[in-house]
Amino acid sequence: MAVPAIFARPDGMAMRRTMGRFLTGVAVVTTQHEGEQFGMTINSLTSISLEPPILMISLNFNTRTGDALLASGSFAISILGVKQEAVARQFAVRGGARFEAGAFDTTEGGLPVIAGALAQAECRVAHQYDIGDHQVFFGEVVSSRFRDGEPLAFNSGKFGAFRDFNHDPMPWMF
Repeated sequence: MAVPAIFARPDGMAMRRTMGRFLTGVAVVTTQHEGEQFGMTINSLTSISLEPPILMISLNFNTRTGDALLASGSFAISILGVKQEAVARQFAVRGGARFEAGAFDTTEGGLPVIAGALAQAECRVAHQYDIGDHQVFFGEVVSSRFRDGEPLAFNSGKFGAFRDFNHDPMPWMF
């Protein structure tokens, strides 16, 4: 006989722990406003549409990066590789001078991106919504580039690497 599962409405920490079980990649979102650069580490990055190319990010309210992104109307993302954990940590710390150390490239639109990242995309904000305690941005990708490499993964509050089981790629996914 199966034991009935007990579900409860989660508080913030329970929700964080629940969703922490979902393995994600790690990216840095960057923007520039009035000559100042802003950026932060995120794992809330999703491809929404291929035609037109649109991705979605979400940021907590009252972040300097979110406020600058809203004001500028554009942002870039850098999807990090497994050897870029230090970069992820550098951009995850509240405050501080995130752009003083490290190597950066610049998009055609003048936004900073992380040099050596597995993928980079520059986006124009197409839509923005306030949902719960987050700002959700839908960005139309105006340019992108990518390279091969092993992605940095995040699960249950820890950085790590994705484990490939050597299966053939799923053709319907890519």
